[in-house]
Amino acid sequence: MQRRDFSKRIAAATAGLGLAWQGGAQAQGAPREGTHYVRLGSPAPVSLAAGKAVEVVEFFWYGCPHCYAFEPTLEAWVKRLPPDVAFRQVPVSFTAQHQFHARLFYAMEETGTLPALHRKVFNAIHQQGKRLNSDAEIAGFARDNGADGDRLVQAMKGFSVSTKATRAKQLADAYKIDGVPAVGVHGRFYTSGSLAGSHERAVAVADFLIQLARQKA
Repeated sequence: MQRRDFSKRIAAATAGLGLAWQGGAQAQGAPREGTHYVRLGSPAPVSLAAGKAVEVVEFFWYGCPHCYAFEPTLEAWVKRLPPDVAFRQVPVSFTAQHQFHARLFYAMEETGTLPALHRKVFNAIHQQGKRLNSDAEIAGFARDNGADGDRLVQAMKGFSVSTKATRAKQLADAYKIDGVPAVGVHGRFYTSGSLAGSHERAVAVADFLIQLARQKA
């Protein structure tokens, strides 16, 4: 396919997604590589279950105010994703504090408390001013929210959680993530609110990148 024909297909796909680009160059066409999203030089690993075609990953940190602000937009967007798109959240591990919260995320996943506690962790940090950076704070937080604090802390120190946290760091490194929140698409692209211009535009760009990944562009 010629480059001109390919560009027309991408523009048509973007129009179908209803991207709300406003003003200046944004009103003239699709999101621009290098401006609104980044294409990876080397593909990152992709993990797909049967029946899934495209993987989408949100990189985040519980202590990040931008991630906290992005969460409602993200949740609404995830509900609208096509059935063949696999979505997952991956905590980053830039520093020791990031790593502690990454283990918390995977410990909640391990103990089955992630659906109930995920948003509550964000709220505890950003609404209640808690740091949640010690075993005692995590245990107290869990008990205050109807969970087994000792079990959660123990899970944070387990081999399975450590392995998942290590793999999460490797994936963030493969995507070359240096800030959050960021959305990676099928091991080949990523975007963010800072690149796209807002949280809403970030998910619109991610929709565009999903279509791009489907076409193996």
